[in-house]
Amino acid sequence: MSQFKSEIKDGMRIDWDAPIAMEDGVVLRADVFRPVKEGKYPVVMTYGVYGKWLAFQDGYGGQWKTMIEGFPEVAAGSTNKYQNWEVVDPEKWVPDGYVCLRIDSRGAGRSPGYLEPFSPRETQDLYQCIEWAAAQPWSNGKVGLNGISYYAMNQWHVACLKPPHLAAICAWEGGADYYRDFAYHGGIYSTYISNWYANRATTKQHGHGERGYKSRVNGEWVSGPETLSEEEIKVNRCDLGKDILSHPLFDEYWQARIPDWSKVTVPLLSASNWGGQGIHPRGNIEGFVRAASEQKWLEVHGREHWTEFYTDYGVNLQKKFFGHFLKSEDTGWKKQPKVLLQVRHPGEKFVERHESEWPLARTQWTRYYLNPGDQSLGPKPATATGAITYEGLGDGVTFLAPPLEKEIEITGPLAAKLFVSSETADADLFLIVRVFSPNMSELTFRGALDPRTPIAQGWLRASHRKLDQKLTLPYRPYHAHDEKQPLTPGEVYELDVEIWTTCIVLPPGYRLGLTVRGKDYMHPCGAAAGLAAMYSEFTGVGPFRHDDASTRPADVFGGKVTLHMSPDRQSHVLLPVIPSK
Repeated sequence: MSQFKSEIKDGMRIDWDAPIAMEDGVVLRADVFRPVKEGKYPVVMTYGVYGKWLAFQDGYGGQWKTMIEGFPEVAAGSTNKYQNWEVVDPEKWVPDGYVCLRIDSRGAGRSPGYLEPFSPRETQDLYQCIEWAAAQPWSNGKVGLNGISYYAMNQWHVACLKPPHLAAICAWEGGADYYRDFAYHGGIYSTYISNWYANRATTKQHGHGERGYKSRVNGEWVSGPETLSEEEIKVNRCDLGKDILSHPLFDEYWQARIPDWSKVTVPLLSASNWGGQGIHPRGNIEGFVRAASEQKWLEVHGREHWTEFYTDYGVNLQKKFFGHFLKSEDTGWKKQPKVLLQVRHPGEKFVERHESEWPLARTQWTRYYLNPGDQSLGPKPATATGAITYEGLGDGVTFLAPPLEKEIEITGPLAAKLFVSSETADADLFLIVRVFSPNMSELTFRGALDPRTPIAQGWLRASHRKLDQKLTLPYRPYHAHDEKQPLTPGEVYELDVEIWTTCIVLPPGYRLGLTVRGKDYMHPCGAAAGLAAMYSEFTGVGPFRHDDASTRPADVFGGKVTLHMSPDRQSHVLLPVIPSK
C-alpha cells in the first residue's frame, strides 16, 4: 500500500500513515482513527517505539492470552484487530466521539529518523505532534495523552513544554525520572534498559521492513516500507545501553531526562501499580505529589502491568477523566476523589477506597527497629550494642517481627536508616520488605511483570549516600547521585534508604520482615516463568536486575558488610501504618 491511505472500516474512518512533518524535515507517520461522520472531535494521542501496526496479539501473545483469560471483558465489544500494546483500542473510543491518534516515534515503526528513546528530541517531536493534531479539520483543538509505560513516561516531559493545545494527560504506570526510576536504582546500575532496548525497541526500528513484523490488519510491514541493511539500521540509532553506562552519576545527560515538576500544570490523572517495583510507581507518585497542576488525581491498582488499563474499570475511569477535560461533559469527574486506591489484601484481593491526599494525612509513621541479638524487628528501640556481618555480594540477613496480634494496614512510602561499615570502599544495599504467613511461607503478589513480587524494595549504593536536603522528606530520602563518596574501610556510616511505595493489609498472625542483602531478591521457591523478549525466568524482581559484573566488581563490592545497632545507632525501617477511618 502507499504511504498514505484513507478508508472506512469497522465503523471508523482510518487514515493510515498520515504524514506529520517535523521542523527539521523528518516526516513521522501516524494512524488516525476517527468517526465517519464529519465533525470536530477531541484527540487521544500516543507517540512511541512499539510499532503502531503491530497487533497486541502478535507482539505480546502471552500477555494478551493471560489478560483475556482473566478478563474476557477486554475483548468484548471489539473485533480486537486494532488492539495494540499499551495504547487504547479505537473501537472502544471512536464510537464515543474521540479521535485516536497513534504515532510511530522518530526512527521506529513507519517513521524514519534517528532512534533515540527517552531523548529531548522525542519530547520536541511530541510537542509538534500535539499542535499538528489540534490544527486538523477533524479536531476540536483539545488533545489528551493516554497510554501505558513508554506512552505515559513521555507525557510528563512534554507537559513541561506546555503545548498550547494539550488539555489533559493520563499517565498510566509511567516512570518520570529516568535515572532514579529505572536506570540506576539508588545509584546501582540496572540491566533492564539495555535488555529492553535490544529486545523490544530496536526490533521495531524503522528499516527492518521485510525482516520485521507484518501487520495482521493491512498485510504491510510494521517497520517499513523500505528494507534497509543491518549496517544502515545500526548507524541510525543510539547505543542506549552504552550511553547509560557512560553516565553513572546524575549529570547533564540525566538532567535533560527528568521533568521540571514546577512546569507541569496540565490537568492530570496519574495511575500507578503497587507491584511495579523497579520502573514506574515512583514516577507516578512523584508526578502526582510534585506537579504544579491545580487539577490532579492519583489512582493506584494491582495486577499485571498491562491489565487494568484495558479492563472496564480502567477504560471507564479514563473516559470519565477525558470526557470532562476534552469534551466538557458532565461525567461526574467533579466529584472524583483526589486519590483512588485499590487497597491490597492477601489472596490478590483489592478493596476500593477513596482518599483526599498522598501520603495519607492520618498515617501513623511507625519505626520498626533492628535488633542484633535475635535478628528481630519491632517497635522498641535497641537497648544493647551489637553488629551483624554478611558477605557484600551475598544473601544478607533477615530481621523478623513477631506475629501480629491484630490486623494492620501499611500503605504509603517507606524508608530505612541503617548504620553500615564495609571492608572495602563501597557497598550495595538491597532492602526487601517481606511478609510471612503464620506457617512462615512468604506472601508475595502478582507484580506488574513478575508473578511473585515482594511487598516492597529499596536500593542504595553506599557511595551515593549524599542526600538532596531540599527534596528529602522523613519518609522519602532523595539522593543527589551527583558525586561518589567512597567509604573508608571499617568506618561506620549513616545511610538513608528510599523504599518504594507499597500497600498491604495484614491479618493477625502474619509477620513482617526486613532483609538487607548484597544482591537482588530471589524468591525462596526459585524461579518462575518469565516473559518473551525479557527473560525466560523471573526470580522475584522481574527484568529489573542488578547483575552486571562490570559495575559491581568483587574487589569493591565483595567485602564483608556490617550493620551496626546500638542506643546511639538506631537502625530502623519507617512504616506508613494506616488506622481505620
